[in-house]
Amino acid sequence: MVLSALSLYFGLLTKSGSIASFFIGLAIGVLGAPSWLILLILFALLGFIVTKFRMSLKQELGVQEGKKGERTYRNVIANSLVPLLVAICAFAFGGEYYNLMAVAYIASISVAAADTVASEVGSLSPKVYMITTGKKVKAGIDGGISVEGTIACIIGGIAAAYLGCSLIFSELWGTEFIILGIIGIIGCMIDSLIGATLERRGIVGKLGTNVISMACGAAIAITIWVL
Repeated sequence: MVLSALSLYFGLLTKSGSIASFFIGLAIGVLGAPSWLILLILFALLGFIVTKFRMSLKQELGVQEGKKGERTYRNVIANSLVPLLVAICAFAFGGEYYNLMAVAYIASISVAAADTVASEVGSLSPKVYMITTGKKVKAGIDGGISVEGTIACIIGGIAAAYLGCSLIFSELWGTEFIILGIIGIIGCMIDSLIGATLERRGIVGKLGTNVISMACGAAIAITIWVL
């Protein structure tokens, strides 16, 4: 409640975004685990930091969220719907499936973190290229990627996977942690591919793109775990 109120006070979330973040965060903390909520909060803080990074320039270029980077309930839902569904599954099945759901949860957050930092950093790049054609496009265009954004994507995905494994599991894994980080990066690329195809054609919106890419990340993690 305090974090949601502070996010509203400092202009990080709109009123609707603040309310949505409170209820979704509460649900994930109760249905999943407190450590799941902490990871979600750390991801949100990371998102706020990169959002405010060089905000004046983003406003000049017209690539910022809202007026000053604030997020609405739609942004909150787009980045937390899949983690919420995973938390619901963890509560419903629990027991022997807890680790499986935890892996899926970390993977989905890793995708969201990679995509968020890639978008915020990449939007400032002077050299952005369409992921499907390689042609140079304007910064902020759906499906556009850049060197700076890709580097940020890698850092964001791996950082989220590292934090997730550290918080949720009793000890930091080796190959599993690396795999979850790679899944986050792959999910970010899937997000760009959907943005360049389905989103640009109006078949799905930004919310749908985020949900699909995060769901893909969770599904890949589950598949690898089961195999």
